[in-house]
Amino acid sequence: MSLALDAAPQDEGTLKQAARQSCASFRGEYDFSPHFLATDAGAMHYLDEGESEAAPILCVHGNPTWSFHFRRIARDFAAEARVVAPDHIGCGLSEKPQDWGYRLAGHIENLERLVLELDLKRITLVAHDWGGAIGAGVAVRHPERFARLFLMNTAAFPSQRIPWRINVCRTPLVGALAIRGLNAFARAAVLMAAKRREAMTPEVRRGYLAPYNSWRNRIATQRFVQDIPMSPSHPSYATLVEVAQGLCRLREKPVRLAWGMRDFCFTPEFLQTWLGYLPQAEILRLPEAGHFALEDAPQEVLPWLRNFLKS
Repeated sequence: MSLALDAAPQDEGTLKQAARQSCASFRGEYDFSPHFLATDAGAMHYLDEGESEAAPILCVHGNPTWSFHFRRIARDFAAEARVVAPDHIGCGLSEKPQDWGYRLAGHIENLERLVLELDLKRITLVAHDWGGAIGAGVAVRHPERFARLFLMNTAAFPSQRIPWRINVCRTPLVGALAIRGLNAFARAAVLMAAKRREAMTPEVRRGYLAPYNSWRNRIATQRFVQDIPMSPSHPSYATLVEVAQGLCRLREKPVRLAWGMRDFCFTPEFLQTWLGYLPQAEILRLPEAGHFALEDAPQEVLPWLRNFLKS
């Protein structure tokens, strides 16, 4: 499969046509109308399903996923909410510039632009992996626009915990060869991040991997790994600290944490750290789920989210 979105910037009609063509082989799992927002880095793709006047669910993905990760929410909740799910620049069906910074601050600014452009209010933030830091980064800037937070295996604060298999991908030569040359990071995710192997059907695997089909198209996958701030000297460390310090502005919001307890990356220790920042959080522990709780335990996560929206 060849994604036309790895070419030079194009008009929105061309981008939409390319997006539809790119999803042809997994249309049964992901059959949504594409939308695009102009950012300083390029065109950012997003889903916008449901009634425009309904309270929005803002789904923010991590690495190496994209809005495909939230396809069940977009499909199952559109009748009762407005589901907005962007692809970060470099990810999914968004443009993949080769000369952009790919820093946490830039991703936060892009998401903030989307929230303000669509004038989203009464937002339920649903965030996973890097989406926690990016989504919370916008929420602490605009707490009046957010009604509640629903977080899954994520972080929005500094940590010294990093799996060795991710840390080794941060080395310049090995990381570039593994992530951009062999697509090892995304391929490992579809094999290891979900514990319920029968959930990762060939169509679902194609959906997760399709946007990352060339060296050029895997740039964000590598840059996200490089952007993990493990020390104060890292360019994104101050941004992450600022997000963490701002979490106190969300302590009056209802919060739920749905956690795959077998996650090798965001382990249960991260869950405990969240309670230090947001002690009001309710917890759904998923003992047999891994990093992709929405793949491993949708029958538990989705009803809990629906209950949260009604509470």
